[in-house]
Amino acid sequence: MSVFDPKTADPKTAPAWYREFVPRRGLSNGHLHTIAGNFLPRGNQLPLAEPCLVPVDEESSVLCHCYWQPQTVRGVRLTVILLHGLEGSSRSQYVIGNANKLWLNGANVICMNMRNCGGDVFGGDDYVDMELYTPTLYHSGMSGDVLAVAQHFILRHGLQSIALAGYSMGGNMVLKLAGELGAGMLGDALPQLRAVVGVSPLVDIAESSDSLHEPQNRFYEWRFMRGLLKRYRRKVELYPHRYDIERAKKLHSVREFDDRITAFYEGFASADDYYYRAAAARVIDTVAVPTLLLHSTDDPFIRYTAKTRAAIEANKNITLLETEHGGHCAFLSPPQPEEDDDGYWAEMTMLRYFQSAAGLHSGVN
Repeated sequence: MSVFDPKTADPKTAPAWYREFVPRRGLSNGHLHTIAGNFLPRGNQLPLAEPCLVPVDEESSVLCHCYWQPQTVRGVRLTVILLHGLEGSSRSQYVIGNANKLWLNGANVICMNMRNCGGDVFGGDDYVDMELYTPTLYHSGMSGDVLAVAQHFILRHGLQSIALAGYSMGGNMVLKLAGELGAGMLGDALPQLRAVVGVSPLVDIAESSDSLHEPQNRFYEWRFMRGLLKRYRRKVELYPHRYDIERAKKLHSVREFDDRITAFYEGFASADDYYYRAAAARVIDTVAVPTLLLHSTDDPFIRYTAKTRAAIEANKNITLLETEHGGHCAFLSPPQPEEDDDGYWAEMTMLRYFQSAAGLHSGVN
């Protein structure tokens, strides 16, 4: 099964993890849905996180906030590595929501920050600038960082099964890694991988980046650009011999930023070269583990090309579930307290999918 269409599917043959998505009242508009999903807080029953700086190459480390099951069962429980989207962090509301559901149902949860992201390393008032832990920028193609994090904790805790989950840009990174592993490009680097979930994943980077520049999406592009430029200026302050502030002037789009800054400093010939080489779409056909993609057709800026759709449909390991509503990374449904459902449909679906496809232990710790 590669495409599950809730409009035409027979409910009797629907997978065990599937529940129909019904948007909350008043959220049938993709933009409103996206904004509401970004700001609504989640309940939090997580214990105090264990922060860990993980080396991902010779000069860079990333910050992970970890929530472990008891030592006696830790190695045999499913470990889920959660990855945020562009300009997000392990403190993003959707990361917190997923971490709660997964940890309360018996998983180890590693909330991974991309390079430079994460802010408070040790919590409280002790702020550590994560820009100091890597001289590089971060971008959508750094799937190797996800692998490095997985291998680090496998070695440290004897973990036997791993699942990957990512939102938006993070979704591209975990899918790209899954495709690279399935193609044999990395050898037998992660035999513990059991399943992958991408929520509103940025698999076709060029098309989605260009859609941000459409008039109705300029608000999102402006927010992304504000964060990216602030981060770049901080890099110039810390590494003045490596970065040139002149490159940040007169930039009006994410594509221009990626062409003039990301591509230039991260070894790509151009934005087009970066978008092609970093996109999960390039290796989506070789994903070889159970994989679920959640996408809404009213997502304001995520786009799939016909070629990518064809590759997804041809891959029996991937299930693409598209909903009519849901916005970008939001998927807010009416809460069903009697069913222990808080109304965050994508999070509930991810939980059930990992229970079904990855052997997630059911029940509390």
